[in-house]
Amino acid sequence: MDELTFRSKDRYRWSWYFAIVVGVAAATTGARVVHDFGPTALYWAIGGTAVLALPRLLAPSPWSTVGAAGITIRGGLRRARTYPWHEIRWIEVYELDSRFGDFRTLQIHFANGRSRFLSGLVQDRSHPSPDFEEQVWRVRNRWQLSTDPAARVRPPQKFLDLPASQLVGLVVLLLVGTALPAVLLMK
Repeated sequence: MDELTFRSKDRYRWSWYFAIVVGVAAATTGARVVHDFGPTALYWAIGGTAVLALPRLLAPSPWSTVGAAGITIRGGLRRARTYPWHEIRWIEVYELDSRFGDFRTLQIHFANGRSRFLSGLVQDRSHPSPDFEEQVWRVRNRWQLSTDPAARVRPPQKFLDLPASQLVGLVVLLLVGTALPAVLLMK
């Protein structure tokens, strides 16, 4: 079987539109800094920005590889780590709906209860992936062929896995449930 590789650098490239917007914003901010504080402040701002941004710019781009040994994930500044198939308990599509559009990626759950997202296999409004479903099917198929059906166990849902509206409702319920008796006792 061949390996499946998902690289972020192949998908996440700056568009000319985005580069122009960032350039105009930087030039406007620079002109305002020079006007208000002088050119020395601009040099400090550029130097500080370079020092903060340099590690991220020099970091290798994230990637994931799905192969016979398991799934290897390399994320940004982290080193690559291979997760063998016997450690992977469940694979599912993680979806997030927000006002900025839908976001989908593949989430991998491990035997120790932790989970990771597959770098590079993402579908959202700014980075559409027409073959996302096919790639997900290929990863799941490889996982199912490499693991015992008894080892495939869906993890229990965690508190933070609830939809945001349910989380807000629970927090409001807790606040009202604790504040209301306190107010009634004060009277």
